[in-house]
Amino acid sequence: MSELTVWYDGACPLCRREIAFFRRLDRRGHITFVNLAEGADESCPLDPAELLSRFHAREGERMLSGAEAFAAMWRAVPLLRPLGLMARSPQVLRVLEALYRRFLRARPRLQRWARRLEGA
Repeated sequence: MSELTVWYDGACPLCRREIAFFRRLDRRGHITFVNLAEGADESCPLDPAELLSRFHAREGERMLSGAEAFAAMWRAVPLLRPLGLMARSPQVLRVLEALYRRFLRARPRLQRWARRLEGA
């Protein structure tokens, strides 16, 4: 069984690319990826709309979102584990969360751009 569950928006071109990247890095199979575009299943701990609004992961019994969820995913991948461990520092996590919130504001524009690239 995997140690981390990640819910993602399979309809989002940015998300698909990022998850494909992490699937390649997760050679040990520590992460279970759940594509919400294919429908929510019984593993969904929250309303799917809430899961789609921010990046979410469950590490053990803890639900994480935003930068904290990304840090958990980094810790699950040996290559990125040092970054995930650094993000356990409240100061580092605060900076990462601020950056993630800025990304969320730009995400719609970036999604449109990525869709155009897919269609090219």
